Amino acid sequence: MNTIYHSDQGKNILLNSYEHSLSLLQTEPKRTCVQTRFGLTHVLEMGSPQSKPLMILQGGNCINPMTLAWFQPLFEEYRIIAPDTIGHPGLSDETRISAQVDSFAYWIADLLRHFDLKKCAFIGPSYGGGIILRLAACMPERIACAVLVNPAGIKTGPKMPMIRKVLLPLLDFKLLSSSRALRRIADALSLGSMSEADMRILGEIFEYVRLERNMPKLVEKEELEDYSAPTLVLASKRDIFFPGEEVVRRAREVVPNLASTGIYNCGHFPTTEEKKKIIDDIRRFLYQFY
Repeated sequence: MNTIYHSDQGKNILLNSYEHSLSLLQTEPKRTCVQTRFGLTHVLEMGSPQSKPLMILQGGNCINPMTLAWFQPLFEEYRIIAPDTIGHPGLSDETRISAQVDSFAYWIADLLRHFDLKKCAFIGPSYGGGIILRLAACMPERIACAVLVNPAGIKTGPKMPMIRKVLLPLLDFKLLSSSRALRRIADALSLGSMSEADMRILGEIFEYVRLERNMPKLVEKEELEDYSAPTLVLASKRDIFFPGEEVVRRAREVVPNLASTGIYNCGHFPTTEEKKKIIDDIRRFLYQFY
């Protein structure tokens, strides 16, 4: 099987960081491995099995526990189902599948079938939001409601700032292992608010992983004609990848039953203060529509 890692040593280092980050969530997850048509998928389950199911999809080129830390306050209220995205860093198979077509929709369908769910609520930050939109386009009936946080798949920002603030420092980091270059990337993504622990893991991903460079397909209005689930789109004003005002503007054009939107004064990685606002807005939405 083709690997997404540059070396076994690098893979082991990153998976050790996965386990350490998971331990910081202060909850003991149930671990399940689900056989899908694209390969084995490792799933973390938290919360009461009797609670309403809520599937959380990780960001791209990231590890699942980093994403879950954003939404930790929801663990006590919902049955969390959090798959490691197949083909991305984590414990799932390393098979890369395209988010430009319907493959990820069928991957989610296989997971729902395993957990005997006809539909459930979804939360997807970044790449995970793009996956939800692929599901909405292909199998809209599987979504009870959806929360998209700084999502891919709606609108991307201009390329030059990404090249200047992320790509060029990334090349510098790869060539020279420059901590200054890594800090520049972290600051561009988080406006200077990224924790040292998250920045260290980001550096490990950049060093040891063959990054997924293809973003999910931008959704078209016609693709969502049959999608009727209540949807909340939350974006960040200074997100270098998906600028908040442009994301919200286009979401209003293409997403049916858009229940609400929010724009926060932060980057692609929100600050601790903005995370609290995001959780409050998600709670209100879920209480109303789920």
